[in-house]
Amino acid sequence: MSSAPASDESLTPGPTEWGEHPHGVGPWRDEFGTEPPADARLDPELLEHGDRRNVVDAYRYWTREAIVADIDRRRHPFHVAIENFGHDANIGTVVRTANAFAAAAVHIVGRKRWNRRGAMVTDRYQHIEHHADTDELLRYAIEHDLTVVAVDNVPGSVPLETARLPRNCLLLFGQEGPGVTDAAKQAAVLTVSIAQFGSTRSINAGVAAGIAMHAWVRQHADLTTAW
Repeated sequence: MSSAPASDESLTPGPTEWGEHPHGVGPWRDEFGTEPPADARLDPELLEHGDRRNVVDAYRYWTREAIVADIDRRRHPFHVAIENFGHDANIGTVVRTANAFAAAAVHIVGRKRWNRRGAMVTDRYQHIEHHADTDELLRYAIEHDLTVVAVDNVPGSVPLETARLPRNCLLLFGQEGPGVTDAAKQAAVLTVSIAQFGSTRSINAGVAAGIAMHAWVRQHADLTTAW
């Protein structure tokens, strides 16, 4: 059973906390047979026509702005960056996973355009920044006091499984194939690798990002706030 966000107990609880609706919900009156509560977070259009979005039950009928504001109150202080010089198709997956783990922001370096299909519309609820090049990204990290952690299976890297990740950090991933650029490697305070036991030389960048983000969550997140 889902529960409403606990950011403000004075607000009306999430309207569909009483059950799970994996395929969305219809109009409020059809679902509950009552008038909707007076709650500024609720979207009149969704209340009237139903809510089929890819959101947890506690956010059913909420406006996009209300959802983003609620997540902002409890976002985690880690950022994720992926270099996109080759128009990497994994960015959508990275964005979707970052949204699931409430990352502070996703940074896309290089090409501004990216394939949003893999994001499953989660980019509407996730802060996304664009940087023309790696140097611009690194300046952002310095300005925001973020420790750069490169994720790449290269000589001298520290196993992610035993590494202690900084709380305020920027997890940096290279594009599929080439990996992290030399400029990023040199700027990283720490480079971590993911243990592999098969024949492939590398893990898919989207998968690697998910593993690294979850490693941060295991070390730093308050699991009592998870859905």
